[in-house]
Amino acid sequence: MNLGLIISVFARDFRKQKKRITLTLVALSWGTISIMLLLGFGEGLHQQLSVNQRGMGEQIAVLWGGQTSKPYKGMGKGRPIRFLKEDVAYLQSRIPDLKNIGGEYHRWGVQLRYKDVVVSEHINGVYPNYEEMRNFIPLAGGRMINQTDMNLKRRTAFLGYELAKRLFGSLVPSELPKDEAKVRLSEAAVGKTILVNSMPFTVVGVMIDKMQMSSYEGNDQDLLAMPSTTFEALFGDPWLDNMVYQPRNARQMKDIEKQVYGALAAKYKFDPRDEPALSIWDTVEGMRELNNILFGIKIFLGIIGGLTLLIAGVGVANIMYVSIKERTREIGIKMAVGAKKAHVLWQFLLEALVITFTGGLLGMVVSYALTEGFKKVEIKSDVLDFMGRPTISWDIGITVVVILGIMGLISGLFPAMRASSVSPVESLRYE
Repeated sequence: MNLGLIISVFARDFRKQKKRITLTLVALSWGTISIMLLLGFGEGLHQQLSVNQRGMGEQIAVLWGGQTSKPYKGMGKGRPIRFLKEDVAYLQSRIPDLKNIGGEYHRWGVQLRYKDVVVSEHINGVYPNYEEMRNFIPLAGGRMINQTDMNLKRRTAFLGYELAKRLFGSLVPSELPKDEAKVRLSEAAVGKTILVNSMPFTVVGVMIDKMQMSSYEGNDQDLLAMPSTTFEALFGDPWLDNMVYQPRNARQMKDIEKQVYGALAAKYKFDPRDEPALSIWDTVEGMRELNNILFGIKIFLGIIGGLTLLIAGVGVANIMYVSIKERTREIGIKMAVGAKKAHVLWQFLLEALVITFTGGLLGMVVSYALTEGFKKVEIKSDVLDFMGRPTISWDIGITVVVILGIMGLISGLFPAMRASSVSPVESLRYE
């Protein structure tokens, strides 16, 4: 079947049924726009929440001590399990599949001062590998605390973005664009001396302005991080508040969890099957559950958009039935001169697909233009920063094309079957 001929027939029918086909194309475009924007919203939400979820760190687990619930080797239940700084190296040596592990100290309500600005904030002592594990990424011009800071117990401070704004925000002109303001804030803070409970610390870096959907001891943007060795020397905390570890492969997370229980049970003398003895937050599992929820939302939005597109499909079928009725004599002449039923069937089927994909293409172009245009509009909204913006991906485009193809086939198949079943003799008598 000649596609060029099909298109020329479509153009001829369009001139004869201009209003009806135009309305059908508008309905198809509207349905396509609906399904693409809904799927685009789901995709944008998925991408943004994935970014926000990674704000706390990628493929990490947070480990806290707990309380034993079973007697073990002559010792009673109810013993608290708390971690020492040596446990970091102990677990690293016992579990080779750990890529990173670090310990953490926390303290709240610590007075921080820079000149006349005084705030009361959360500080913590961390390891240098938090830059990789917990996304403690510095803005340009600064750095995260390093191993030398740890070894020499330096009084160096790494500031969360919002904390840096509270301390040094007055040094940055408020009219600057957002990206330039971040650079100027880092320049204003790095190298300055601040007082932490009256003890001088040098600011070495400011954390990037990251979105963070999850946290376990407050938002990273509001804390001051210092080397854990410095924290221990200044505050004398004997126990780590928690540990954070990262496997070499996220698929090993459950296996590593068992190894952590086994290693710490051997050291602290508790039953390795005693789950309350430790508390572990597996963020990989949380991310997997989030992805399942978002996938369900995308399917729900796709069904809503698909139902809108289905109404347009009814319009295509209607157009094809009307076209067959008006071209009954033409069909009869074709079959009288030798055209087979399959030729007639394919002709009307392809015409239905041309109408469907023409309307669908218009809808896809409009949807893409709307989403890309929306991305370029600067809107200061925390909700948009958190929820993301509609995004058209290749997956969405392919999904919509497949739906349009199925809908075009279904809406064109029955009219085409009717056309191919027309009797040449009866059709030639048709007026």
